[in-house]
Amino acid sequence: MPQVARELDLSDATIYNWRRQDEIDTGDHPGLSSPQAAELATARRRIRELEEEVLILNRAGEKWKPEVPPKERFVLIAELTDQGCSIERASRVLEVSAVGFYAWRQRPPSERAICHAWLTDVIREVHEESFQTYGARRVYAELTLGRGLTVGRGAVELLMGRAGLYGLPGSRKSRLILPKKFTTAGDLVRREFTREATDQLWVTDIIEHPTREGKVYCCVVLDICSRKVVGWSIDYSQTAAVATNAFGMAIQARRPPNGAVIHSDHGVQFTSWAFTQRALDSGLLPSMGAVGSCYGNAVIESLWGRMQVELLNRRRWNTRLELANAIFEYLEIFHNRKRRHSSLGMLTPTEYETMNRVIHVA
Repeated sequence: MPQVARELDLSDATIYNWRRQDEIDTGDHPGLSSPQAAELATARRRIRELEEEVLILNRAGEKWKPEVPPKERFVLIAELTDQGCSIERASRVLEVSAVGFYAWRQRPPSERAICHAWLTDVIREVHEESFQTYGARRVYAELTLGRGLTVGRGAVELLMGRAGLYGLPGSRKSRLILPKKFTTAGDLVRREFTREATDQLWVTDIIEHPTREGKVYCCVVLDICSRKVVGWSIDYSQTAAVATNAFGMAIQARRPPNGAVIHSDHGVQFTSWAFTQRALDSGLLPSMGAVGSCYGNAVIESLWGRMQVELLNRRRWNTRLELANAIFEYLEIFHNRKRRHSSLGMLTPTEYETMNRVIHVA
């Protein structure tokens, strides 16, 4: 363990804490396991989301209540009571009288309600006969032309919507996708990948590689000056989280100065609001290369090429965890601390940063 700590530039306490958590996860020691901690965090996050949803629904209800007639509110109360809600509480929230609801429920149905119920049964029959493929337009045609009924198309659409009956969507038509006229961020680098000091320009990108279980996605943040991987994230889905996690790791570890540039391509992970806002909040300037050009982010493309040759394509990976561990070892131990880079005068990124730090101090 001390040898592993020295290789990763970590403290012994960190390694021991990791091992302690692993022993808790395997049941060798009492404590809160990682799945339980993750479940607790998920539950707390879900509670916050639900509280926000309730607030939104209450405000929306305040706006919509004056426009909804009492009869429709009574229908909603009836649906809520079938789900176990209290009639008095539902009446109070919807601002109607509970006595009025009881009177409405005991009142016999009107002729229109009876007609709509019968017509809904006929519509459901037509929909079933079409193997649940007809939409409102074809159901209306069958009712008027095939069965000789006098009914409006709007009534058919209304009753089908209430009954939850819909037609199958048509085939999608192919269309030409043109490049965006306005991009999320401009190109502040313009293929000038040389900097005199670290933490002035970072580049980032995502790579994917298959295993027998499925794909593994890895996002890397690379410092242009020292060619050091300052942030990385590995996930099993290609979402904005894999990019923001790698970016957050780099920011926490390096504390870049205001005005530093983070350069990427136009992937949806890097054009997302979360990634852009994280960069702006940290004082960094987002930059994006030209659309469809591999030269716009050539340095990190070179990293991916080396990684494909030296690690990914050398064997067939069985599990995602196996590949994730191999990527971690390649980036943190081999690339940053052992691999000689020709662009650094055959120094490793860690040696290069150490020498530059000594020179600047001197």
